[in-house]
Amino acid sequence: MKQMITSKQLSAMLSVLLLSPYVAAQDISTHFKGAIDVSLTNPSNMKAWHQQGWGIARFDKGSNQLGVSRAVLSTRVDLSSAWSAHGVAQYVADPKDKFGLTEAYAQYQPLAQGYQFSARIGGFYPRMSLENPALGWASPYTYHYSALNAWLGEEVRTFGAEFELKRAARRFRSKHDISMIGAIFKGNDPAGTLIAWRGFVPHDRQSVFNERIGFAPLKSLSTPQLRLQGQYVEPFTEIDGRFGYYTGLHWSYLKRHNVRLYWYDNNGDPSAINYVTKQYAWDTKFWSLAWRAKLSAQSQVIMQAMLGNTAMGLNRGVDNDFYSWFVMFSHTFDDYRVSAKAEQSKVIDKDFWQFDENASFTQGATINVQKSLSEKWQLGAELQFIDYEADARLAVGRTLGLDEQIWRITAQYQF
Repeated sequence: MKQMITSKQLSAMLSVLLLSPYVAAQDISTHFKGAIDVSLTNPSNMKAWHQQGWGIARFDKGSNQLGVSRAVLSTRVDLSSAWSAHGVAQYVADPKDKFGLTEAYAQYQPLAQGYQFSARIGGFYPRMSLENPALGWASPYTYHYSALNAWLGEEVRTFGAEFELKRAARRFRSKHDISMIGAIFKGNDPAGTLIAWRGFVPHDRQSVFNERIGFAPLKSLSTPQLRLQGQYVEPFTEIDGRFGYYTGLHWSYLKRHNVRLYWYDNNGDPSAINYVTKQYAWDTKFWSLAWRAKLSAQSQVIMQAMLGNTAMGLNRGVDNDFYSWFVMFSHTFDDYRVSAKAEQSKVIDKDFWQFDENASFTQGATINVQKSLSEKWQLGAELQFIDYEADARLAVGRTLGLDEQIWRITAQYQF
C-alpha cells in the first residue's frame, strides 16, 4: 500500500493553513507573508532532470523563458503566548504546475527567564542552512541555491518532532548564544536517491509534500538487481517503519559569528522496498557544518560543508560516500546587494555493483546583483557556471562531462 505521509498527518498539516481564517475571526493573531518571482532565463538545450532528462539546469527548452519561477505564501497563527501554527505553500512551475506545502507545523515556545525550551511538531526543514533564511526557505543572496542546500530542498524534510534548549546571551549577560537541538522523524527514507543517481546540482527548486521527482533513464535500473526501482524518487515516503533522528548545535558570538553543526541519520534499512511506489529505503547519514561571519555592517561570508554516506539494496549494493561545500561573499551598499559564490560536490562510488555507476563531480560559480526598487519590489540578475561529470552518462553513450552557463533576470514582489 502506498505510504508517504499518512492521511492524519496530512490533515494536521493542512489545518495549519485552512484554520487561519477561523482563528482570525476569534481574534487570534494571524500573519500572512508572500512573494512572487518572475524570471527571464536562458533555457538549456538539455532536457532537465525533473523531466527525466540528462540536463543539469532547472530550466530547459520545454520551460517558459519568461514566467513565474516561484511563488510562496507563508502564514503564522499565534494561538496563545506559547503556541503557534505555521504553514508554507509554494507554487512549483516545473515539470508541471503545482501548488503544495513545503512546511506545516505547530510550534511551542513558552516565555522563560533563563533557559528557553521550544519544540516544533509537523513537517519542516532542519535548520542546517545559513544560506536560506528568507521567506519560504529561500536565499536572499542568490537565486540558485548551492548544490548542498538544493539537495536538502529536494530530499530532506522532517516529519516528526524537534526540540531545542537555548541559552540566550542577553539573559545571562554573556557574549554567546548556544542552542542544543534534537529531532526524531519518519517519512524521509528515500533521501539519498538523487545523490547516487544524479549527483549534486545547484538550483532553487523545492519539493512539496507528496511530490514525485524524476531523473535521467539510467541503464542500471534495467538490471535484475534494480528493476524494482522507479525512474523517480518520492523523497518523503515512509518505507521501513524505522525512526530517523538528527542532533544539532547552534552557537553565535555577539551576533557577528554564527555556527551550526548537525549530525543527520535517517536510520534507513537499505534492504526495505515499497513494491507499490517502487521506492527503496536508503541508509543516509551526514555531518553538516555552516558558518556565517559578519566582516562589517555591509559585508559577510557564509560557508557550509557536508560529509556523509548513502546506501541501498541487499548487502548495500549501492554504497556511496559524498561531500559538498560552498563559500559565499555578500556585500550591500545603498539599495544594492552583490554576492559571489564558489562550490564543489563529489559522489564517490565504493560498492561492488559495477553495473551501477554512481560517481559524479560538480563544481560551479555564481555571481548575483540585486537592487531594491521599493519596500515590496526587487530586481536582480544572476550568472552561473556549472561544470558537471557523471560516470552514468558514459553507460548510455553520452560524454562524461557537461558544462552550463545559466543567466537569469528576476523581478520579485513581496507582500
